[in-house]
Order: sequence, then C-alpha cells, then structure tokens
Amino acid sequence: MSFLVAGVTAGALALAPSPAVASAASSTRDDLASAGAGAPAPAAELTGVGQMVDQVVSTQLARDRIPGAAVVVVAGGKQVFAKGYGVSNVPARTPVDASSTSFFTGSVAKVFTATAAAQLIRQGKLDPSADVNTYLTTFKIRDTYPGHPVTMADLLTHTAGFDDGPRGVAVADPAAVPALGEYLAAHQPDRVRPPGTLAQYDNYGVALAGYLVQVVSGQPFAQYVQDHVFGPLHMNGTTFLQPHPAAIQAQVADGYRPVGRGQVREDGQYGAWSPTGAGTVATATDMGTFLIAQMADDPRLGAGVAQSLRQQHFTMDPRLPGMGWVLQQEPRNGQALLFKDGDVPGFHANLAMLPDQKIGIYVVYNGDGTNGVASWDGKDLIHQIVDRYVPHTSPAPKAVSGIDTSDLAGSYRVDRTSRTQVTKVVTLLSTATVAEAPGGSLTTSGLSLNPNAGVQHWYPIGTGLFQEQGGQAQIAFDGKGNLFTTDDPTVAYTKLAWYASPTLHQIMLGAGVVVLLLAFFWFPILALVRRRKGKPVHSRWARAARVVAWLTGGLTTVFIGWFALMASDLNALTETVILGSVALTALLSLNGLAVATTAVMIAGTGAAWARRWWTVKGRMAYTITTVAAISYLTVAFTYNLIGIPFG
Repeated sequence: MSFLVAGVTAGALALAPSPAVASAASSTRDDLASAGAGAPAPAAELTGVGQMVDQVVSTQLARDRIPGAAVVVVAGGKQVFAKGYGVSNVPARTPVDASSTSFFTGSVAKVFTATAAAQLIRQGKLDPSADVNTYLTTFKIRDTYPGHPVTMADLLTHTAGFDDGPRGVAVADPAAVPALGEYLAAHQPDRVRPPGTLAQYDNYGVALAGYLVQVVSGQPFAQYVQDHVFGPLHMNGTTFLQPHPAAIQAQVADGYRPVGRGQVREDGQYGAWSPTGAGTVATATDMGTFLIAQMADDPRLGAGVAQSLRQQHFTMDPRLPGMGWVLQQEPRNGQALLFKDGDVPGFHANLAMLPDQKIGIYVVYNGDGTNGVASWDGKDLIHQIVDRYVPHTSPAPKAVSGIDTSDLAGSYRVDRTSRTQVTKVVTLLSTATVAEAPGGSLTTSGLSLNPNAGVQHWYPIGTGLFQEQGGQAQIAFDGKGNLFTTDDPTVAYTKLAWYASPTLHQIMLGAGVVVLLLAFFWFPILALVRRRKGKPVHSRWARAARVVAWLTGGLTTVFIGWFALMASDLNALTETVILGSVALTALLSLNGLAVATTAVMIAGTGAAWARRWWTVKGRMAYTITTVAAISYLTVAFTYNLIGIPFG
C-alpha cells in the first residue's frame, strides 16, 4: 500500500533531508558519473553493475540510517546481479540474503493482482468494460454517477474515482486481519468523480479488483495467486497469505525507523486489503524471476497476460505516457520504462522494467531512513542504473514561442487527497505551486518526487506542454484547471481557487493560534490582576464567557502541542495513521470540543456588546478572540482536523 504522499508517503508527507544528506547524494552521483564516463557497456551485459550497486546502496544505508536492503537486476532473460546488504533484524544482526530474506513489498504486489485479473480477462471470465456490480453478490458499489459504472479497467488504472482514505486500514497482528470482502463492504469510500476521467492512486480500487478475482475464480484471492502466479514461476519465498506460512515467516525481515541513535521496529504491514500489498512478502530473487517472466511474455502466466499489463490502457493527456494495468509508464532517457513502487511502515520497494532492453530492477529496504528518504533512495538507484546503461541519445525537445501561460500560475492540490480523513492536512503544507517566468516559461515547486529537488524550471514545447530544464520530466495542462506530470501518471493536480489557497489557510491558522494562545495565558492573568487591585467583580455570565474563551485557548494549545509532537517523527505518524489509534482520535476530539466552546463564545460576544460587559477594549479583545477561534476552526474543518468527542 503506497500512502504519499502524498498521502502520508512518496507520495504523502513532504520529506526534507538535511543539506548534508542532499550534498552526499549529489556527491555520490558525481562520483558515479566520473567512474562511468566513456562508452557504456552493452545493455544486455550490464558490465560493472554489481560494483555500482555496492557503492550506491552502501552509501544510502550509512547516510540515511537504513538497516538493510536487497537488490536484483535482470537482463537478457537472466539474473545478472542479486545481493543483500545490511541486516534484516537489528538486535540479532541477521544479514540480508537476496535469495532467502523476504521483505514486505507494499504496493509492488499490485502487479501480481493485475496479473491475476488479466488472466481471468484473457480467459473471458472477466469483462474489463463491465460494471463491477455484475460480479459482486454480497454488496454493491454505490451508483453515485448514474450511467457511469466502475469497471475492472478503471480499477487497474486508478481511475475508478474512489476517495482516498488510509486511516486505520492496517493491523499489527496478521491473525487479526479482517476478511477481504467483508472489509470492502463495510469501508466503501465515497465516489468523488466519474470513473475514467482522472487518475487518482487508489488502494480501495485495487483491493476490489483482487476481490473480483476471488469471486470469479471461486478461490480465496491469496490461494488463486499462489496457484496461478507464484507456483508456476516457483516463487517460493513470496506469499499473500496472512499469517505467512511458517517457512516464509522464519525469513521475513523486520522493518524499522530511526529514532535517536537507534532503530525502532515498526508495525502496520498487515491488513484486509491484501491485493494492494498488505501483508505481502517476497524475496528479491523471486521478484527477479517475475521480472524475467513478465518481459519474456512467459506462457506460464497465460497467453498475452504479461503484455496486457505493459500496454497503455489510460492516459490523462494523449501527449504524455500513462497507465498500463497497474504498471506506470515513466519513460527515461527516451526509453519506455515501466515502474511500480510500494511503501508500508519500515519497508520501501521499487520495481522497474525496460521492456525493449529486457532489463529489470528491483530494490527494497527494511527501514524508512532519515525523514523517510528510503522511499526516494530506490528510485534514485534505478535512475542511476538506467542512466549508465541506457543513456539518453536524443536531443531535448526544442522550445516554442508564443505560448500563453497567464492562466497557469497558482496553487495546485494533488487529487490523491482524502475528502474526509485527517491525511488531507498534508496538502496544507505540501501543495504544488506554479509561477510564470520570462519567455513563456514556468517555475514550479512541490511537483518532484525527489526530496532534494527545489524549484524546477520549465520551457514550453507546445500549448500547455512544458519540458523540464536540465531534467527529463514533462508537465501538461488540460485547460480545465488540471496539471499532469510524467513523474507520476497515477495522480493529477487541480488548480485551487484563491479562497482554497494553502497560503491563505496558513495565515488564518497562524493568526488564530497566536490569538488563542495569548487568550489561554492572558485571561487568567487579567483575572488575577483585577482581584489584586480590588476591582468590581464582573457578572456571572461575563465571567463564564471569559472562562469559555480561556478553555477554547487551552484546547487549541493542547492540540497544537500534541500534533506538533506527533508530526515531529513523520515515520511514526505514518504508522499511527494507517493503524489508527486512540491517541489520534482523542487529538481530533479536542477540536470537536473547541467547536462547542466557540459556539458559546459567539453567543458571549453578542451578549458582551448588548449588555456592555467589560470596557470597550475588553469587548474588542473578546471579539478578536472569537474571530480567531472561528478562523482556526475553519481551517481545521477544511483539513479534517475536527473529530467527534467520545465518538
């Protein structure tokens, strides 16, 4: 299950390594560029790839405080490199072995789900264009958009239009995993857009695709994949079963996040949505076996099955690459590159294929790394391998003139944003921005997956189409307020109106918090001063109004402090969100209580002016405090930071 960033990962909470980390990464790339200068070896040989991977991964583990990793590289129909690095268990110091140590795959396992679905599609048992309700028997997908049903093709291209909601989807105990169908029925998210319009990375949708495999085949999903994918390919260290078979469980690595000078073991890898990758483990060499079979159209997978995953089934802009079935088209150096990543607490995996060159790469880590950077490290390694062995040979697109960019500038929010859950708060701080630059060019921030990237510069190569200066990415605008990028075809960015701007909301939040904090500390001091000076006591209702204002300030103070403490470790916060917790529910309930006290403050403000409580300055101060509470709670409501007390 990939949670981004965008969600709460690579896509969820913003990751910001220190300047030292960024400098080390740049130094590593420069060293490799010097070492690899000159004519590259033929792609099928990948001469020196082991030495290169050793250098990069060893540097990553030490620099980013990651316990272990495993890498496999295949080329020309065979495995050319496989190696484990570091340890799979920190206390026991168990070394990682690429052929026997199983790592949680996260959402990389969605490729197996797509393979299973494609088998049934090729056999004529599943119609990819049919309403999924045709196959569902125990529950139905709500008909939110009459005439626009959800189909299997939508599920496999992240275009079904379900809202994104990762909170509470994981469990710590594999024996406590709910049944797939029951969980899907009980936790059906809202449909927020018609299917087939925009891509939005969708865990529920892929879980539903896996359930359809189960319904149509008559086998439990995990057993179907074992019998029709893992078994035929002899992938003996890979399973969807939860709990894992004993022989596999004995070799499963533990996942960690760095805390202080040590490492803390993480939970949250298991869950009901098994087709998304919850609970799925695999060895690196098993993944190499799968890569070879995929690129060779291995008949053991079924006739035409592998090819159907690789071909394009959807794109948000015909000028840009898009989606195969689950596989993402992310070209590099002018070559077709298919990609899938996966992230669960403590584990970060990346799979890539260059089908034309028959090169495949899989890399997985059993640690989040400093500021969660392990999610990017795998992508960086893949890019370096591709850049060395399949270098760019075509010139960059030429700039065109006369392109109107006046309507493009503004703030853009990624569509993988929950309408109902607390994870929406990520967009308060990490929304993308687009600004005009001279000559019809643009600058952006917040679009790159690379945590070391700053402002990106783009020049026009067509109407609404831009090329990154000094880079390989392209972005496109559809004229309807949407932005797309070749860095990730599973998400779109939508332009925000001025009143939805995160900058405005940050100002409203900041001003509200400052005033409420002052109220929390000032009102008791004011009451004490009045008592010592022997001033007349205010009426009971006037005193009650100030007590309520003080209480509102207190609730805000506790919420901000508690939330800041939780957010100080983004890796831990990710684990908390997907597991769900009493602490998180209690935290959001503070703002729920603040709604009630603010309602009383609004009434108190009216009474203060009508009954002339306090001096004019006192009434003004109380009014400002009330407005501050309204401002603060408006932002809290917008970003789903208000919970139901005792609910």
